[in-house]
Amino acid sequence: MDSYLGIDISTTSTKTIAVDSLGKILAVSSSEYAYETPFPLWSEQDPDLWWEATKKSVRGCIAQAGLEPSQVKGIGLTGQMHGLVILDEKGMVLRPSILWNDQRTQQQCDEIRNVIGKEEFIKVTGNDALTGFTAPKIVWVKEKEPHLFEKIRHILLPKDFVRYKLTGEFALDRADGSGTILFDLKERNWSYDLIGRLGFDPVWFPPTFEGTQITGLLTKQAGEEVGLTQGIPVFGGGGDQAASAVGTGAVKEGILSISLGTSGVIFASTDSPRIEPEGRLHAFCHAVPGKWHLMGVMLSAAGSLRWFKDTFRKEASFDDLVAEAGDVEPGSDGLLFLPYLTGERTPYPDPLARGGFIGITVRHTIRHFTRAVLEGVAFGLRDGFELMNEAGLQRVEQVRITGGGSKSLLWRQIIADVLNTEIVTINSEEGAAFGAALLAATGAGVFDSVEQACANTIMVKDRVVPGSASTLYEKIYSEYRLLYPSLKNTFHRIAEDIL
Repeated sequence: MDSYLGIDISTTSTKTIAVDSLGKILAVSSSEYAYETPFPLWSEQDPDLWWEATKKSVRGCIAQAGLEPSQVKGIGLTGQMHGLVILDEKGMVLRPSILWNDQRTQQQCDEIRNVIGKEEFIKVTGNDALTGFTAPKIVWVKEKEPHLFEKIRHILLPKDFVRYKLTGEFALDRADGSGTILFDLKERNWSYDLIGRLGFDPVWFPPTFEGTQITGLLTKQAGEEVGLTQGIPVFGGGGDQAASAVGTGAVKEGILSISLGTSGVIFASTDSPRIEPEGRLHAFCHAVPGKWHLMGVMLSAAGSLRWFKDTFRKEASFDDLVAEAGDVEPGSDGLLFLPYLTGERTPYPDPLARGGFIGITVRHTIRHFTRAVLEGVAFGLRDGFELMNEAGLQRVEQVRITGGGSKSLLWRQIIADVLNTEIVTINSEEGAAFGAALLAATGAGVFDSVEQACANTIMVKDRVVPGSASTLYEKIYSEYRLLYPSLKNTFHRIAEDIL
């Protein structure tokens, strides 16, 4: 049977999965690597690590699935977003990639707002200039490493460097491209006006493609290195969040997805570009042709629970820790938790925001604190949910949840109660890599559309509906929303004193 590969180039590993023409996963293989933090706030990675890991994971996947190279009919790519890869005229890497979690560019973000104007920038790109995005990283290289800036001839994102190694072509999908914040969101392509006003050369930026379009063919040399046949089409794919949404079936309005991992992401597909006027939500192109999405990101979701466990209950398992919290009534007897342990992005783009427990009394036990963490993360997700409503997304039929935190029935119930909507789990657990494989299969003609691919391969496993606690959580959430505005100045003074 024909098969299709999804390759996910993440921050810590590259994963390759193989699926057949029915969407059944045949094999999964991954290869790990590290990233560097040479200075405070910096996060960098050698792009060659991605290529070496791609070769290993593809070969491992093919061997594990027992496939002949000729059976692979398409490759879809996904991976970490926003990273900056700069190449010279010979296609050689000029410096380590500056990654999505790098925080060095606050000054450059301010400069972009000054040059373009914050309101105009958000209107064109759908986003404010934030440190994680690609554009301020290019400005940083221009100002801090002018000797390298002068040599730039090509700018790519991480997965598109792997695309270049596979095909010899410079190309980029529109979902990931919009995450550079150099796109005209409505036009689904580069804003050459913004590029020029920021002092960048338009020829550096590659042609863009929809997620199901062919961007190039596997070269003979690359085929020999990864163990595949020359000429296999490589499709656009998408940035990890958009591809993950395909992998969970969040490809039409009314179906939202929540990724409850270290960070928390709430994702909504839209049929037209919708922008939150203050840029508190990310607005990008979807990997689904002709569609867009809104995305809210909280930086410490399941990461908050891990921090709590490692700090206060290291000896306990996550299951035991959460089970104890189940004995506590909703609302944790008035104990609230702010989940801003690593700053925040949505709804407050504030790297100096801090976490906290509020309302502690002698009645509170470790179980109350655990439940407060679960509830605080749910309230943080609700913030993104509310911003989506304000941006015009009124219809929510279902929320699909994935990630390590989604394995907890209690946490799923709390989120259903806080959002006052049905929460479901699905049969797909490979997220972005699976979505990339579906995009490739759709592009190859196996499915008529991405929507059909999702409908044929993704099924609901479990449902949780809002319970009687929803009314109480509505009241508590109104108090939760007051905490950050009340404490913002304190957070900043604390950070200034420390820094």
